[in-house]
Amino acid sequence: MPFPTGPHEEERLRALLETGALTSRADPALDGICDEVRAHFHVPMCTITLIDRARQLIKAARGLETGETRREAAFCNYTILRDDVFVVEDALADERFRSNPFVTGAPHIRSYAGAPLIFLKDIRLGALCLLDTKPRAFSRGDKAELRLFADRVVREIARKELEWTEPA
Repeated sequence: MPFPTGPHEEERLRALLETGALTSRADPALDGICDEVRAHFHVPMCTITLIDRARQLIKAARGLETGETRREAAFCNYTILRDDVFVVEDALADERFRSNPFVTGAPHIRSYAGAPLIFLKDIRLGALCLLDTKPRAFSRGDKAELRLFADRVVREIARKELEWTEPA
């Protein structure tokens, strides 16, 4: 499964490594944001993902396990190409995703909304994602609210980066 990349991919990957977020341990603050987002939007699954060169790291999740997946299967590849929220209302009706293993098999994703984690201009580390097992539309207001939650995730990653780089 090929995936698109943006013109700033190498810079994005460098920034992702510099944050330390790929190697840091689980973060209760990120888990808390997932809990809040999942309840707010009434979805069965919420994830915070980071996209590196070959994998999607699920940094925090509710309704799914944390861990990693192959980057080729990540819906978030499309999310990190833009500044606005990326929505797939029905994955089975979308040519890009209908044969995706996460659509045809567990967790049986039917709808997806992802807000990019915009760290710096043109640098999107990953996404805050809403996942559902049934088709779903997202209003302009829903997208704006998801964007605000994603901004909170970025602030938390930046806060952790400062802690990681401060001398002991």
